[in-house]
Amino acid sequence: MTLHVTNTLTGEKEPFEPQDPKDVLLYYCGLTVSDPPHLGHARSWVHVDVMHRWLESLGYDVRHVENFTDVNEKIVARVGEDGENEADVARAYIARTIEDMRSLNLLRAEVYPRVSEHVPEIIDLVETLVEEGYAYESNGSVYFDVSTFEEYGKLSNQDLEEIESQGDPDERSEKRHPADFALWKAGAVDPEAVREHSKGATWERPPSGGTWDSPWGEGRPGWHIECSAMSMTHLGETLDIHVGGRDLVFPHHENEIAQSEAATGQQFAEYWLHCELFQMGEEKMSSSLGNFVTVEQATDQWGTNVLRTFLTAGSYNSQQLYSDETIAEAEERWERLERAHERASEAVDSPDAGTKLEDDDLRETVAAAHEAFSEAMNDDFNTREAQSALLEVANGINRHVEAEEYDYRGLRQAVEALEELGSVLGLSFGEETDGDVSLAGEVASLVLEVRETEREAGNYERADELRDDLEALGIEVQDTDEGPTYRLP
Repeated sequence: MTLHVTNTLTGEKEPFEPQDPKDVLLYYCGLTVSDPPHLGHARSWVHVDVMHRWLESLGYDVRHVENFTDVNEKIVARVGEDGENEADVARAYIARTIEDMRSLNLLRAEVYPRVSEHVPEIIDLVETLVEEGYAYESNGSVYFDVSTFEEYGKLSNQDLEEIESQGDPDERSEKRHPADFALWKAGAVDPEAVREHSKGATWERPPSGGTWDSPWGEGRPGWHIECSAMSMTHLGETLDIHVGGRDLVFPHHENEIAQSEAATGQQFAEYWLHCELFQMGEEKMSSSLGNFVTVEQATDQWGTNVLRTFLTAGSYNSQQLYSDETIAEAEERWERLERAHERASEAVDSPDAGTKLEDDDLRETVAAAHEAFSEAMNDDFNTREAQSALLEVANGINRHVEAEEYDYRGLRQAVEALEELGSVLGLSFGEETDGDVSLAGEVASLVLEVRETEREAGNYERADELRDDLEALGIEVQDTDEGPTYRLP
């Protein structure tokens, strides 16, 4: 089955045909780095990562680019709290974001462009739009004239006359049409915009953020033009896949299309894929609403495999609810998969694994799971059904290992299926915890050595406290004639 994707631009599920049969140009709208990343961000990251992994498994060379917006009034509003200036604040949050990405077992993008690195390209693009008659200067700012682009509204299916004003209220007197949007903003950040995003911080005089010289005077780039400049710098004028959150369809992605296609005369992206928002109660999970769980909190509490099992339990374009119940379900599913992998690995390496025994049920289950997984992933990256296929392998393993003798080839195929298909979902069987287990073992050994020293010194109360501390972490301590031993959870 050929990969089919749901294209927001057409509203249809379409066969995926990249411009180059060997390469896929994939762009994802990244974060404005002004707050710690939360599970809503993680959900999109993980699904884009799964797209990347599945495209590679289909034989494509994936050129994946994801930006960081490091020039923004929200970042300026953190000055003094998280850094001495806009660049320092952005750098600190970028570092944290990259750390969170690594904790989620994400494949690295080809490059992570920053807005601050691409101001020359942004200015060049704005100049082109002015020269071609699609944009105009007003009081040192530059606006895109939406009336000059006939297809404006084609992504969000809106009529130009029904679109309300874009941008800040103070821009209205400068614009020809209320829906015109800023490509370049004169001067520094508006102090009121900084106060709006300050989260209670107070200044005698709000920080202003950086400015750059341009043909229209000192100023800052508009939000929408940034992604066009960065994506085209690294991937060219036409992308194969542009991914982003559903909340970015309008105005961000609509404006990206208008300014990019006006400047180049080429289609900006062939396929637009949009991730649905993450629900927390009745609202979307959002930094601005303050109702979020950070990626760091989530990975610390549940670990990468449980978290990725949870996030891939729903497809990228379906809504997902965060709750104790949905997390508990993900924990149970991952434990089933992990336990089946451990049982199969032990059985296949045991003397009871025979070279002539054949279990048709196990082998057919594995073959069917491969087919079902591929069908699911080729059906618009349907991770929910793909995960179900993995669980069928686990069920087949559990049925088989109840027997007294094992089908070596069948079990080996089952282990490989869990590892190969699981890796597409970013799951790590026996790998993710290897380093952690090794480190935990070293720590447990050191603590037991300290405990023995305390016992020899007659400090039995302290020794018992150390034992209790280990057991509170799930590390079982056993005192034997040869000395204390432990068992990790």
